[in-house]
Amino acid sequence: MNHVTIFDTTLRDGEQSPGCSMTTEEKLEVAKALVELGVDVIEAGFAIASPGDFEAVQKVARKFGGQTTICGLARCRTEDIDRAWGALEDAEKVRIHVFLATSAIHREFKLKMAKEEIIRRAVEMVKYTADKMASRSDITTPNIEFSPEDAARTELDFLCEVVEKVIDAGATTINIPDTVGYTVPD
Repeated sequence: MNHVTIFDTTLRDGEQSPGCSMTTEEKLEVAKALVELGVDVIEAGFAIASPGDFEAVQKVARKFGGQTTICGLARCRTEDIDRAWGALEDAEKVRIHVFLATSAIHREFKLKMAKEEIIRRAVEMVKYTADKMASRSDITTPNIEFSPEDAARTELDFLCEVVEKVIDAGATTINIPDTVGYTVPD
C-alpha cells in the first residue's frame, strides 16, 4: 500500500514557539481545520503538562477522534501514559506517542541512565502502553508511536537496537527526531 501519512503536531510542538500558546477553543478550531485538510494524525498535546493541556487533548479527541486519529504525547513514564490515555480513551481513533532520549549526552546528563536501562525502560513502557490501550475491546492493535529523543546524536548501532526492540514490544510507528536541530543535509 502506497500511502503517505500526514502527522501534524501544531497543537503540541507548535505551542513551543514564543507567543504561540492557544486556548482550548483555539485548539479546537485548528483541529477542525486539520480534519478538513485531511490530516491523518493530529498530535493534540502533552496531557500531563497541565490540567489545561489534558482538557484540550480530551476535547479534541472527543470531538474529532471519530474522523481522524488523535495522538497524545507521553514520556516513557507510567503516569504520563496513564494521563495521555485518560485524555484519549473516549475517542474512536487514538495513538499514544511515547518518547525517551537515547543520545549519549542525554543518557549521561539528563537521564543518568546506561544504554541497557534505556532499552529496558523503552520496551517496558511500549508494552505498558499496548496493555493500556488493549484494555478497550475494540482496539485489537494498539497504535503506538515511539521516538528516540535526540536520535540524530545517538550512536547508529544503539539507535537501531532501541528501534528494533520497541517494534518487537509493540510500537507501530517510529519517529526518528532531530530534537535539537543537530543534523545537516549531508
